Amino acid sequence: MKGCGCKVPRDSLLELLGELQKGVKHGVDEDGHIDIGLDSCVIPSKHKGVSLVQTTDFFYPLVDDPFLMGRITCANVLSDLYAMGVHECDNMLMLLGVCTELDDSSRNIVISEFLKGFKQAADLADTRVRGGQTVRCPWLLLGGVASSVVADSEILRVDQAKPGDVLVLTKPLGGQVAVNSYEWIKANPEKITSMNLNEEKIRIAFRQVSEQMCRLNRNAAKLLHKYGARASTDVTGFGILGHAENLAKAQANDVNFVIETLPIIEYMDEISQKYPDKNGFRLFSGYAAETSGGLLIAMPAENAEKYIQEIQELDGFPAWVIGKVTEGNKTATIVPEYKIVSVPSIIE
Repeated sequence: MKGCGCKVPRDSLLELLGELQKGVKHGVDEDGHIDIGLDSCVIPSKHKGVSLVQTTDFFYPLVDDPFLMGRITCANVLSDLYAMGVHECDNMLMLLGVCTELDDSSRNIVISEFLKGFKQAADLADTRVRGGQTVRCPWLLLGGVASSVVADSEILRVDQAKPGDVLVLTKPLGGQVAVNSYEWIKANPEKITSMNLNEEKIRIAFRQVSEQMCRLNRNAAKLLHKYGARASTDVTGFGILGHAENLAKAQANDVNFVIETLPIIEYMDEISQKYPDKNGFRLFSGYAAETSGGLLIAMPAENAEKYIQEIQELDGFPAWVIGKVTEGNKTATIVPEYKIVSVPSIIE
């Protein structure tokens, strides 16, 4: 239930939303506007050629540092705009559910640090927080709303993938494994011992995933237009395959997204293989939740190497070609003989 792991399962959610989607192709309405089912809604305005792009997200904490949690929350909300190729956010609202079990002193510290972290990430995104809602409830809930008024040309058409395109991923997988195994060190050390896990490697992975969850997908979004991206989504609670399936379903062409490589935070694949549940957090089946994950992009094969090179120059971290777009029936798969790329930390 940590972070985006608290999402209602994708198939159940789509069924529940069916009443709102009547007469609408998955994710795209009859006028070609982005609708229910993708990362953000695109709302045509009364001014020709101008639209409002808007998204909302909230979840439960997944790290114990409220300042970092504020940054992660803000980055995760903004990521839905970035997945649409919109890299300028005009306004943010903050959503906050304050746990009733916190005493006044703890509440004031936690909430103050969370607000500082959220604002710092908003500042990095060159946007402002101009409102929101705060309530008392049994759980600590963190989230927000991101909005941008843009020319239609600034919005990426995310339903244009073609056979021959390649799939690019801008952050490695394994975040949910990292935060859970780090919690075992503090709350369940017996599990560390029984599974014969390396505590230092877990701590390194946790630092690595904390950095990447705080890192904005803004540069990745800026480059989508430059390199002719034809489809894009951010990888969060449904996992890499869940989001690939969702994006494939929205395509105008009859295509499949075929995933051949899984870049995974170093040592997290080993923990998943040792985990008593044979599916190991569902990491290898592609449904392990990520929080503030990377962008999954379909783009022309000839542009991918240059995109990856430039995103690494801007962010200082790698990206990968993880698969391809083929003719098909608008679904996504991970090939049986997939390749695992272990991604070591470069954070000191």
